[in-house]
Amino acid sequence: MRAEDICQLVLRTCKSQGVSDVVVSVAQSEGLMVRFSNNEITTVNALSDVTASIFVNDNGRKAGANAADLSKKGLEKAAKKVVEMAKRAPAAPTYAPLPQGPFTYDPKLLGGGQVQTDPKVLVPYVKLAIDAAQREGAQRVAGSLVSDNGKLTIQTSNGAFGVMKRSAIELSLRAFCSETASGHSVSVAGKEADFRPAEAGTEAGRLAKMSLGASDGEPGEYEAVLGPLLFADLVNQVGRASSAFSVEAGLSFLADKVGQRVASECVGIVDDPTLEGTYGSMPFDAEGLPTRRNAIIDGGVLKGYLHNSTTAKKFGTATTANAGLVAPRPFNLVVEPGQRSLEDLISSVERGIYVTNNWYLRYQNYQTGDFSTIPRDAMFLIEGGKLVRPIKELRISDNLLRMFSSIKDVAKERGWVRWWEVEVPTLCPAALVGKVRFTKSKR
Repeated sequence: MRAEDICQLVLRTCKSQGVSDVVVSVAQSEGLMVRFSNNEITTVNALSDVTASIFVNDNGRKAGANAADLSKKGLEKAAKKVVEMAKRAPAAPTYAPLPQGPFTYDPKLLGGGQVQTDPKVLVPYVKLAIDAAQREGAQRVAGSLVSDNGKLTIQTSNGAFGVMKRSAIELSLRAFCSETASGHSVSVAGKEADFRPAEAGTEAGRLAKMSLGASDGEPGEYEAVLGPLLFADLVNQVGRASSAFSVEAGLSFLADKVGQRVASECVGIVDDPTLEGTYGSMPFDAEGLPTRRNAIIDGGVLKGYLHNSTTAKKFGTATTANAGLVAPRPFNLVVEPGQRSLEDLISSVERGIYVTNNWYLRYQNYQTGDFSTIPRDAMFLIEGGKLVRPIKELRISDNLLRMFSSIKDVAKERGWVRWWEVEVPTLCPAALVGKVRFTKSKR
């Protein structure tokens, strides 16, 4: 059954049960995953999936589900079940109807592109990355490459209808010179022309070799240069905290701070799904509204929260076209660049630490922004503006508001980051932070 036919069938079924607010979306994807370990390809899997999602809002009583059976009978059954769930659900205190369509979407964001999903093309990409890492001195390389071509169709009971095609290719790899000497890099692109597997391999291999012979670092408060992988994770925390749902749920360190300075003047962060050909480009949100560029932080000042129709009504403002039907979300985070290179940032540090990557960021307090995370892969002590030796066994234990307010500068070079720790695609530079608290790692 065509995606358009699925949408129309589910809408008719839900409306026949007496509800007016219905959203149906059908996501289709065809792709390939290549996994590799110890410099060898270990798995090549074709990826194919079709998912139909149903969301109902019956005057504030909400329910949603995915339909596993996409036959006519299965879809009708799933639609009726979602309506029954909604009618039994408690009514939310605020009800906002879906935006009234139809809408016109930016045609540049609808067409998407095509990336290769042929193993004969993708496996050589992986080999390029592995070879590049080995040329830099890596003994072994591991990671994954995922390539995907997708199509998303959405239709709402209030007249919104859109069809978009999207493509994405992403490589994440770690290079090792020993068990404790590793480097991580990624290449993330919305179109194949922007994909750089050899550059990612070179960076990972270079960092791995540089981190040979690491000794334990000393806990303390340091000036720190945060590489793009780590800084992108922190920017993702800002993106999540800027969701009005997070604010309302008491899970945001940005609550009650609109119009206030929450970062240094050099920090600018926007959510921009209108960037053509990027991983997170999106013509419409989950309510069918045309997306737009939304500033989150400008010159260090929090400009506003991300909203869907319901949260906008609660906050007495307009939607920012960032639905998520339950929780508004960012699509494509972009950090404004600085004027200096990464090397310039490092050379400006008299004594500090350069951290290239992290994992397992955890909050001690969501409302204040107290958190900790473990530096992963290459990390270096800086003295006199130079990387003097690799270090290990430290943990960052700090506060996000404090760190963002301590940022001295960001680099001019930016790259797209998305991997396990960075869910929202983020165009990100390195950052120089004046004060970062490092404690002893308990791994």
